[in-house]
Amino acid sequence: MHIVSKNSMSSPRSIGDAVQDFLANRGFAEAIRDCDVPLITSDFSRRSMEDIAFEDNNGNYYAVDVKTHNLSTQFNMPNLISVKRLANFYENDNNTFCILIVSYQTTNNSIQYKDCYFKPIEEFSWNCLTLGALGWGQIQIANANTLSFNTPVNRKTWMLDMCNKLEVFYDEEIGKIGERKNWFYDIRRKWENK
Repeated sequence: MHIVSKNSMSSPRSIGDAVQDFLANRGFAEAIRDCDVPLITSDFSRRSMEDIAFEDNNGNYYAVDVKTHNLSTQFNMPNLISVKRLANFYENDNNTFCILIVSYQTTNNSIQYKDCYFKPIEEFSWNCLTLGALGWGQIQIANANTLSFNTPVNRKTWMLDMCNKLEVFYDEEIGKIGERKNWFYDIRRKWENK
């Protein structure tokens, strides 16, 4: 399958965007065409948490975030979702936030797909996730080269684990802010005494 021009093959961002666009516009629908899914949507803004969404016949809504991973990189730490956005989204038990990760390598101006994972976020083990200091906190994959999953899924346990991790994370952020505040207090004194 050729989805990017030869000029773009050296840019991981271009490849990732092209793979994501292909999946959102055609590939995902083809992959699940035999499933009982009445409607698949892929017309979302850049700021939306989902790239693809579908609803099953039981009224369950699945928001899918597509991530691509270039296996030739040593370290890849993609953002998944804001903790606040996920908490709000999961107030409705019919909602599920899923991650579709497609791993690839590029050779001779072509893409070779190696792995594909399609899982609800609560199947991702906290061993492979981390929290980033963006907004209320951002769930990230610590290193896309090292993924681990939980089965069976228990959303309640996973969300409570997230809350526990956030408590530690927020305490650490408060400590960092205190250090930064003290550092700039010293800078202020130096400027006042010039």
